[in-house]
Amino acid sequence: MAAAERVIVIGAGIGGLAAAAALRMRGARVTVLERAPSLEPVGAAISLSPNALRALDVIGLGDDIRALSAWQGDGGLRAPSGRWLARTEAAAAAERFGGPLVLLHRATLVDHLAGRLPSDAVRTGTPARLTDPGVPGDPRRPARVETPDGELEADLVVAADGLRSAVRGTLFPGHPGTVHSGFTTWRVVVPLPGVAFPSHETWGRGAIWGTHPLRDGRVYAYAAAVAPAGEKAPDDERAELLRRYGDWHSPIPEVLAAVRTEDVLRHDVHHIAEPLPAFHRGRVVLVGDAAHAMPPTLGQGGNQAVEDAITLAFPRPGMPSSADEPVADTLPGYTAVRLPRTTAVTRRAVRAARLNVLTTGRVGTAVRNSALAALSKAAPSLLLRGFDGVADWRPPGGPSGADGDDSGAPRMLAADHGRRGPEENTP
Repeated sequence: MAAAERVIVIGAGIGGLAAAAALRMRGARVTVLERAPSLEPVGAAISLSPNALRALDVIGLGDDIRALSAWQGDGGLRAPSGRWLARTEAAAAAERFGGPLVLLHRATLVDHLAGRLPSDAVRTGTPARLTDPGVPGDPRRPARVETPDGELEADLVVAADGLRSAVRGTLFPGHPGTVHSGFTTWRVVVPLPGVAFPSHETWGRGAIWGTHPLRDGRVYAYAAAVAPAGEKAPDDERAELLRRYGDWHSPIPEVLAAVRTEDVLRHDVHHIAEPLPAFHRGRVVLVGDAAHAMPPTLGQGGNQAVEDAITLAFPRPGMPSSADEPVADTLPGYTAVRLPRTTAVTRRAVRAARLNVLTTGRVGTAVRNSALAALSKAAPSLLLRGFDGVADWRPPGGPSGADGDDSGAPRMLAADHGRRGPEENTP
């Protein structure tokens, strides 16, 4: 890619910043347009599995993020009574997938990604609208993006504008967009000194809860429950959490006791049920939730966005950090690789949601939990086996890349929580 190639990234979430960092490494002049007034993230935490960490290795961030993690994979699934249904160990996960599953605050990842860009590359408080997708190979038809400061031209536009992507609607106006996944989510980050516990996710009737420690001593907790779209608590969301989860096992009551009303974030979950016909049109490409919004029940939404970013910038094995081929000319290949993988992961996330969140009957819940406990006892690696084909993906190109595995596989333990703001699916 020529060093002068102009790239505009719409959206400064994890996918957008990862794409910007990777494309700049490849030699592009990158401008990131973010409508929010700052990069201060709305959300809480994110789990990164080995597939995303290997993608971050390509831009030199993998080891930094691994070192900052609080959670290294020990934990498992529990019933509301506290009974363990299945256990996982960090060492076993690392051995199986060649690296750990790690949890860190979303702000930490955003800061590290933004740190790979020049200070003037990110323009906050700048909403953007695609006015022309352009034509690859035609210098007279660059892509055009309108901002409050005027129109910008680009050789490539990366749309990372989230669940309700306006760019997606412009590129594919006949696509139905997202659908409600059938449940809502809550997230909190609170200090909880003196309370020790292993990371866990707890499955009840039509509801789940997860509690995980962060490196700075705080606790990240999330919940999800069956609810119609748009429903809110009659009083406040902390009170709603107490009603739903207050009698569940420790440390859930202790977490709720430490929560203030203003600490609780609640958002409905939506996903793209009908896959897009492509992830690109003209000189424009979609990444992250804009391309393949999925329920968070596989813990893969943010991880897949990072995979998108690295695959876009370095689509072939052994590709050097700078190349002459314009990225816009490689977009059909990007769609060919990413669309099948993310479609498979999305479908499995929907099926996982039916198993953990959307199982509402008393009998069905009891059968599910008993089966999980029995299977886990008979096959201790049950949860880890469910992550085969996802966590072992490797980036196709870049300075340290290798041929990737683009298969999808289910994960039972959800952990991708706390991505960017109300536009994205974030327990």
